[in-house]
Amino acid sequence: MEHSYFMRMAIELAAKNVDNGGGPFGAVIVRNGTVVATGVNRVTASNDPTAHAEVSAIRAACLALGTFSLQGCVLYTSCEPCPMCLAAIYWARIDAVYYGADKDDAANAGFDDSFIYKEFVLPRNERSKPLGELLPDEAQIPFEKWKNKSDKQTY
Repeated sequence: MEHSYFMRMAIELAAKNVDNGGGPFGAVIVRNGTVVATGVNRVTASNDPTAHAEVSAIRAACLALGTFSLQGCVLYTSCEPCPMCLAAIYWARIDAVYYGADKDDAANAGFDDSFIYKEFVLPRNERSKPLGELLPDEAQIPFEKWKNKSDKQTY
């Protein structure tokens, strides 16, 4: 199958999702030419701000494959991933991402993430959301336990 086949699938999922009360985003995860999972944006339908198409597809693919690593997989998404989805893509170790519309197209439709990109480059004390460190010494306890755990599964 060609890349365009899976991209059209993601775009079709996005269009149908609008008709079903969701946002205009769809995603398809493929491994070795086979669809492993799909996802659509259900943020408002499920009152879950993390229910983006890419995150939903990642969750479904990990469940289907029984692993937290999606190495060997490719993600096709109807729109360029937002910062949250892009981070999830990196954590999932997806090999490649192809998108249809870009972040400017999303902004023109009312999905503007530019403020998040601007926040990321600001020093912590200049961000619009308070971000303060509390009990840093005590917070080392879980990390020390993790480092000393002999049967941990690293990720």
